[in-house]
Amino acid sequence: MYYGFDIGGTKIEFGAFDEQFTRIATERVATPTTDYAEFIALITDIVHRYDVQFACQGKVGLGIPGIESREGTLLTANVPAAFHQPFRRDIETALSRTVQIENDANCFALSEAWSPQCTGQSSVLGLILGTGVGGGWVHNGKVCSGYNHVTGEIGHTRLPVDAWLALGDKMPLWQCGCGQKGCIETYLSGRGFERMYHHIVGEALTAPQIMERYRAQDKKAIEYVDRFLNVLALTLANLLTVLDPDVVVLGGGLSNIELLYQELPKRIRPNLLSVAQCPPIVHACYGDAGGVRGAALLNYTPAV
Repeated sequence: MYYGFDIGGTKIEFGAFDEQFTRIATERVATPTTDYAEFIALITDIVHRYDVQFACQGKVGLGIPGIESREGTLLTANVPAAFHQPFRRDIETALSRTVQIENDANCFALSEAWSPQCTGQSSVLGLILGTGVGGGWVHNGKVCSGYNHVTGEIGHTRLPVDAWLALGDKMPLWQCGCGQKGCIETYLSGRGFERMYHHIVGEALTAPQIMERYRAQDKKAIEYVDRFLNVLALTLANLLTVLDPDVVVLGGGLSNIELLYQELPKRIRPNLLSVAQCPPIVHACYGDAGGVRGAALLNYTPAV
């Protein structure tokens, strides 16, 4: 039995999966915000209850909104109860078993890598264009975490110079929550999409409202969305030149804009090397369920 936990700032979602990776149990609980002992006890209780229910010792994977440092502590500002705590050591001691822990964007990418639309693809790049910008890189069915467990932290790299020039000469160099300036996340996330529109057009609108105006043939919205698509395409072209994945899977709120799948391949191609083609860019299969499914897949070793 495979257990997955998608740990968020407000809720923890649990899923149990059988050997065919069919989900057979679901549970959602509030995330403890300040009490670390309560946080450990909550996860431990869920695991033990389902161990009894399924008469087995399930394999546990946890997706976290942050990074496990090389020293074994968590850097996860959205879950303050676990911030800077030796989470792996403590949860493995409480459960008396090995536990797999990964960034939630990596879990998203892993879930999509084992989706029907990615069957047979050896390398999958998952990108989340949501509140922030996250990413995960999966090769031969396994997450590539990197030396410092930061592989895929695309949102906290800086905008490429050609993308920055496409924004125009009056765009502010915005401060990111990570402490740096000019991070991709501050421009290409859902919040960035809205923030740039406010700066350029002078109106504070949500992303759905901006796209509604675009579909209504509003001139300012059309010009803005065209500029945003160019900046996103230039940014992705640089990324694809480095990683050269077989397929790119988009998730998060902005991934629901159908225009992305029509326009990005056309706009990316001229910015790649002359021998390169743009890989397929597809919408995520599993939506909000991808995180818990990917966490459970951290312990899954199907034939590649």
